[in-house]
Amino acid sequence: MIQIEKVRLGGMALPNGVLVHGPRYWACAVRDEGGRLRAASGRKPVRSVEVESPLMRGPARIAEVFALLPVVRRALPEARLPFERGRVGAAMAGSALAVRAIRRSGLGSVAQEALAAGLALGPIALALRGSELAAYHGAEHISIGSYEHDEPRTREHERCGTHLVGPLLFTSAVGSLAVRSVPPHLRGLARLVAGVGALAASVEVFGWMLRNAGHPLAGALARPGHELQQRFVTAEPTPEQLEVADTALQECLRLESGTVG
Repeated sequence: MIQIEKVRLGGMALPNGVLVHGPRYWACAVRDEGGRLRAASGRKPVRSVEVESPLMRGPARIAEVFALLPVVRRALPEARLPFERGRVGAAMAGSALAVRAIRRSGLGSVAQEALAAGLALGPIALALRGSELAAYHGAEHISIGSYEHDEPRTREHERCGTHLVGPLLFTSAVGSLAVRSVPPHLRGLARLVAGVGALAASVEVFGWMLRNAGHPLAGALARPGHELQQRFVTAEPTPEQLEVADTALQECLRLESGTVG
């Protein structure tokens, strides 16, 4: 029996739909204000699959998504992006102010970094809880996970970006502590280097976690992401929301398979 290799897929939930992307193509489906299903697709402007350097893989994946969003918006004007929601934007602004206040406090360095990490994530998670965005996030996971495993799946996905939270909290804290030892006039550059290094290290750790899912350390690092998915950033989707996710999935697979009409 010939086994067909699965396409490696990623995704992003939108407040009114789902974006699915493969190594080279993307597809997005949404519900417009009238409840009609709209879709668009195309080739990615930036493709992280072509980046081989371990140091640049993580930043390339982030750049890939940010380069893709304006392309999606132009091709599908009905799509609403996650950070356009007032509640999410307000949560991000509040988090930034709280983190700044913590880092100016008299707390010890380790305590400051631990609190800053929690404050950076907490308000955003609360803003997403119970929203349509969370339901579309669940639909994205169910659709992609069911394709990858050839069986119905739940709304938690092992490759969700939330599983980067554990590794990223640790590597970012280490990087921030290292920056404190740098002379003040060099700290701007040091923060940039530390941020890129933390992201690159987190992506490599995440890859190790996926390859060693049964390892106790992998399970511990995945726990924050698991809790975020279960409690805050995903919700059970409706059949209509699942239809949107499946539409994006099938169109992306069509493009990646090379059967473009």
